[in-house]
Amino acid sequence: MKTLFTYLLLSFMLTAYAQNVPTNSPTQTIRGTLVDAVSRTPLPGVSVVISKSNPLIGTTTNGDGRFRLTNVPVGRVGLTISLVGYQELVLSDVLVNAGKETVLELPLTESLQQLAELAVTYKRAEDRTVANNELAVVSARPFNAAETNRYAGSLGDPSRMAANFAGVSGANDARNDIVVRGNSPASLLWRMEGVNIPNPNHFGALGTSGGPVSMLNANLLAKSDFLTGAFPAEYANALGSVFDLKLRKGNDEKREFLGQMAFNGLELGAEGPFRKKSESAGSRSSYLINYRYSLFGLLKNVGYQIAGTPEYQDGLFKTDLAIGSKGNLSIWALGGQSRITFLGKDIKADKPDAYGDENTNTRVNYSVGAGAIAYEHRFTNRTLGKLTFSGSRSTQHFEGDTVIYQSTGVIAKEIPSAKNDFTQEKLSLNAGLTHKLSAKDKLSGGLIIDLLRYDLQGQALYPSVITRRNTDGETALVQAFGQWQHRFSEQLTLSSGLSVLHLALNGSTAVEPRAGLSYRMSPTSSLNLAYGLHSMMQPILTYFYQTRQANGSYALTNKDLGFTRSHHLVASYDRMLTPTLRLKMEAYYQWLFNAPVERTPSYYSALTEGVSFAPTNKANLVNNGTGRNYGVELTVEQFFNRNYYFLVTASVFNSLYTGSDDIERNTPFNNRYVVNLLTGKEWQIGAKNNVLLVNWKMTTADGRFTTPINMAMSAETRSEVGDYSRAFSQQQSAYFRLDTKLGFRMNRARSTHEFAIDLQNLTNHQNVFQQAYNPRTNQIGTAYQQGFLPVPYYRLTF
Repeated sequence: MKTLFTYLLLSFMLTAYAQNVPTNSPTQTIRGTLVDAVSRTPLPGVSVVISKSNPLIGTTTNGDGRFRLTNVPVGRVGLTISLVGYQELVLSDVLVNAGKETVLELPLTESLQQLAELAVTYKRAEDRTVANNELAVVSARPFNAAETNRYAGSLGDPSRMAANFAGVSGANDARNDIVVRGNSPASLLWRMEGVNIPNPNHFGALGTSGGPVSMLNANLLAKSDFLTGAFPAEYANALGSVFDLKLRKGNDEKREFLGQMAFNGLELGAEGPFRKKSESAGSRSSYLINYRYSLFGLLKNVGYQIAGTPEYQDGLFKTDLAIGSKGNLSIWALGGQSRITFLGKDIKADKPDAYGDENTNTRVNYSVGAGAIAYEHRFTNRTLGKLTFSGSRSTQHFEGDTVIYQSTGVIAKEIPSAKNDFTQEKLSLNAGLTHKLSAKDKLSGGLIIDLLRYDLQGQALYPSVITRRNTDGETALVQAFGQWQHRFSEQLTLSSGLSVLHLALNGSTAVEPRAGLSYRMSPTSSLNLAYGLHSMMQPILTYFYQTRQANGSYALTNKDLGFTRSHHLVASYDRMLTPTLRLKMEAYYQWLFNAPVERTPSYYSALTEGVSFAPTNKANLVNNGTGRNYGVELTVEQFFNRNYYFLVTASVFNSLYTGSDDIERNTPFNNRYVVNLLTGKEWQIGAKNNVLLVNWKMTTADGRFTTPINMAMSAETRSEVGDYSRAFSQQQSAYFRLDTKLGFRMNRARSTHEFAIDLQNLTNHQNVFQQAYNPRTNQIGTAYQQGFLPVPYYRLTF
């Protein structure tokens, strides 16, 4: 491994120098495809012009909707795209690098007013103001790979990037779980290419949505959507938020390569056509493949090791094959595995750790894989169908020891205390059909059938043996949905839908109406209102927690739990103050009900799940809990223009729940306020359009609420016991973090080099992670979140 690591580094360096051919003005190609936003029909005759180019650089699309602009100087350019009868699209921030062609696939929306020589348009300052999903009229924020890589502190992770959006707060620095409008991180739905996927993070767990390191690769993402409430009917089995991820297609004309070394690991990538360049639409095909290995794992293999060294690897593959002129076959697969060990002897009592505990040994192995084969067919210029077969598998293996110390502080024993082996598999069928009746009306519908298989084994071994889970079996989750969008005029649009969920495990059924209304007050401003009834099944581990009965037998007292449900109402005002400056305000109210709580009066509610990494072991649960989240959000965003951008988001909210004791309490996710300030600037240096980059981010939020520790009971039992009569009543100090990212992009004739360093928590501010009871010292220790951490980054494309 040491030899391989050295070889890869030398290969990157030699490639960099070999590609360093002198040139006065590196250029690159911009090309792509333009399609109708609803039917995905290619649009011929579309005008594509580089804004303010002199001499003019422009072209029109051919019969397949494809265009090509050659000899475009590297750097940032703007594109103006127009066609009679369609709304004009203005892109102000298209990055052109020497090392990679810029390939775009963009949808255009048909205008209601069909004029012979004039297109009635509303100019969009970058298509980031409009989500991929046209039925999402509120609480939808599109994003792209450039934003994921640009923001300071994001580490190329979509979840950490989304934590900067209004209504979102990061759960903690150690993981990328996100809290949306006070909802548990476990209420998030991950979707990739239209398929619901398991938690795509290393060191994740069943029933959670995050982890310390993402398996998702920003280099492979196309424009995607992040939705935070009242989302369209096609999204089900989610309460709080949705990541709707799209993968870009590989270059179908030219082979290109990527090498990257960053926090997430050492990465190698390739893409290109399966066969030589062809202008025939029916013969176009491409592949895209990336592999990544833990940087810390590599360092361990060459002799450098830290306590709890994380070892992981992941890969992603995608291929797109044109089937005739109207079909496309897509195959993709994502997979990763990770393992880590924390030993109590490596943790010091006077320096508590965010992950480990001196009184325990922890060994974790986690793996996840998902893949799909999808066929999309354009039956007519108004009708599009898609059929997808997919599968996924998640495994989680955990072993824990209790560490017993002598009075001298020397370890006396290490006693096995717990063991879990969890496996969940899924086979899915997704079928969908979209039909455009006219420029005014669009219909869509679909069916999703998930066949679930589970094998759940879990035991507590010390101080006594308790079998918590011992089951395997199969069940199914079925979703059917229909959606209708009607445009009364250019100003007024109605989006509506209905979704039905059925869980075969216990016969639970949920019917979910959705509706949204958008009124465009002027070409630059709109008022929007949306309502949704949402439902979510419980994590599979919850249904199969078994309770020991008086006769010594076990019973599954949670198996009949129904869906947790919520009403969500959102109102928003959206205004483009200038062509590149956006103001958005939203207010929302969410009423949650049917949340699992204990049958006897207690503080507990499933709405508080997701605050810890381990599954909660609660029995005798019933759907009687409630909760409410409400707040207001502000976004002021300057899209990248004239070599700078800024983003200001502010959220003021309240997040409350009621357990079976009928006492309303703060949820552990109730930050009350979150403020993010981000900005960045680029300076062009030299004739080759090399670029110096500076990005800056400041985040502050109110402290979260925790449960006080009952010191007397903890000392008596020699383990932490919370004062649950005052659950979530103790507030931590406010959170503050400042990040700065410095970078340099160097263009050569056929390659682009990017160097950066991400200076995280620049002020080394001590933000509380958690407080925990230590039975050896009989004291409460405080673990702090990440201190100052410089993270280097290098990327080569050629």
